[in-house]
Amino acid sequence: MEQSFTPVRVGRHTLSNRLVMAPMTRSRAKPDGTPGELAAEYYSQRAGVGLIVTEGTQPSDDGQGYLATPGIYSPAHVAGWKKVSTAVHNRGGHIFIQLMHAGRMSHPDNTPHHRQAVAPSAIEPGAQMFTATGMKDIPAPRALATEEVRRTVADFRHAARAAIEAGADGVEIHGANSYLIQQFFAPSANARSDEYGGSITNRARFAIEVTTAIAGEIGADRTAIRLSPGLTMNGIDEGAEGPDLYRYLVAELGKLGLAYLHVLHAGDEQLVGDIRALWKQPLIVNRPGRPRDRIGADLASGLADLEAYGQLVLANPDFVTRVKTGAPLNEADRPSFFGGAAQGYTDYPALEAATAA
Repeated sequence: MEQSFTPVRVGRHTLSNRLVMAPMTRSRAKPDGTPGELAAEYYSQRAGVGLIVTEGTQPSDDGQGYLATPGIYSPAHVAGWKKVSTAVHNRGGHIFIQLMHAGRMSHPDNTPHHRQAVAPSAIEPGAQMFTATGMKDIPAPRALATEEVRRTVADFRHAARAAIEAGADGVEIHGANSYLIQQFFAPSANARSDEYGGSITNRARFAIEVTTAIAGEIGADRTAIRLSPGLTMNGIDEGAEGPDLYRYLVAELGKLGLAYLHVLHAGDEQLVGDIRALWKQPLIVNRPGRPRDRIGADLASGLADLEAYGQLVLANPDFVTRVKTGAPLNEADRPSFFGGAAQGYTDYPALEAATAA
């Protein structure tokens, strides 16, 4: 575990430790997509981790999927995120804004323009979405025209520039968890016949173009990407070619000199090991549900350079201190994960407060 508390260079930044706050949707943004009033406090409370990766943040109106998620494409968004990044920096932390286009994982009730969702193909995910009036079936999306795919790449580029203007240290592209980029990977969501569908090369093209565009806009050393190889959720099935697609994709992305690659470990040890061998820049591994006594195990084995944690950091603003000292951990309050105000957001006690109580 001691390696967890050693510095590491990530892109143009030296982080104080190798523990990362994983991106977690909290659905507390204002109606226009500006981060909520408590967001700066929430993130700055957790600035003791080496790196904060924010909740998924849409790069456009079309990119929004869930209710009350933040954006990073308007002047108001930039001003809101600037308060967050300043608060994190004032406490010595580093923060990357995660750029997330939900693609077909959306509902017209949740977006500013109330339009049909867009995706690689007009294939329903077979899932439901929470809206202001309750759970609803997600309707079939509209397939993006080839030119619209290219405009979506430009939306990502614009959002990345806005994130830097907001003071973020970099951006993480969300290429995982059944959202737009992974939808392009999966034959179950991508039946295109143009240069973005069919072969492994074509299905990986959108991810590579988005990453290349952002790296060209803000610098490769401030650009990162998250992938979830083999994760099956919301109708995503990458098929028998899935592992080879990721080997190809990681090798191509490796040529760009990115700040890091963030892998959500879905259970395929061989594939994650292959990715480690292919990837020469820093690698973050997130194993959902990792027990406390396994913190640092992937660092010790050499599989990862950093480890990401979600609920443990959500519930413990002083996560690093608690891990380092062996102190007990707060339990996460699941009912308050999405939406609401301070409860379950900024009111988790730090160790000193908990001890005093």
